[in-house]
Amino acid sequence: MTSHPFTQATARELYRTEERLAARTSALHRAKTHGRPVADVIADLALEYLPACPPDVVADIGCGRGTTTRVLAERLRPRCLLAIDASAAMLAATQVRLAGHHASFLQADFHALPMRDAVCAVVVAAFCLYHAPDPRRVTTEISRVITPGGIAIMATKSIDSYSELDRIVAGAGLDTDAAARESLYGSAHSGNLPDLLPPGLGMAHLEHEEHRFTFRDPDHLAAYLATTPKYRFPSGLTGDPVPLAAALRAHWGDKPFCATSTVTYLVARREGAIG
Repeated sequence: MTSHPFTQATARELYRTEERLAARTSALHRAKTHGRPVADVIADLALEYLPACPPDVVADIGCGRGTTTRVLAERLRPRCLLAIDASAAMLAATQVRLAGHHASFLQADFHALPMRDAVCAVVVAAFCLYHAPDPRRVTTEISRVITPGGIAIMATKSIDSYSELDRIVAGAGLDTDAAARESLYGSAHSGNLPDLLPPGLGMAHLEHEEHRFTFRDPDHLAAYLATTPKYRFPSGLTGDPVPLAAALRAHWGDKPFCATSTVTYLVARREGAIG
């Protein structure tokens, strides 16, 4: 088992309300200059590797605000779509996003999925495995609920994603140990994702894609940094983008900031044949 910033209790604050996660993803999406939309890539992979379409049951584990869930509903059109998350606030946001689509919403820990064995044709786990101190427990549970011949699609990031921001934060004196601190993605990342597959799940596809970001000025970057659980900012700066932006501007001036991330997609198939 491992302990990284995203596996610690303080990271849960990010998911207590929709607003904080929305601010984080909005800042990141506005900064993005290169890289395909993740939800569309996941849907493309599902359609390519599905044994049959439309699938009977599709589960989106760690659904967050439901961005991927909605794309799965629109493009896969499953008979039953399950949106699963540990946060009641995230599920409420997903329900709003999926208005007009038939779906079920389950608040649950992904270490113990509330479903029978072998019921899902597709299980998606996007940007959530690194929240588990022992992600193998989660992938074992995912394997349990997939039908023979069904697939799991997992997405994560490289362990050095956004490392450029560590140097920016440290250089401004906001957290001098930023570059030495463990990655947010240390639990489940691009380098170890295939090793997290349990017996019975065989890798069918693996790909990596570089995403690039340009935060236009200190205010834009501070909107993102204020939501990250990685850094240890001085008292009065934590969670508040206004003084963070002022501190960044005082050191770096009014300039853009660039960062990169590798997004990794893995498709795994449950051993056995349908029927």
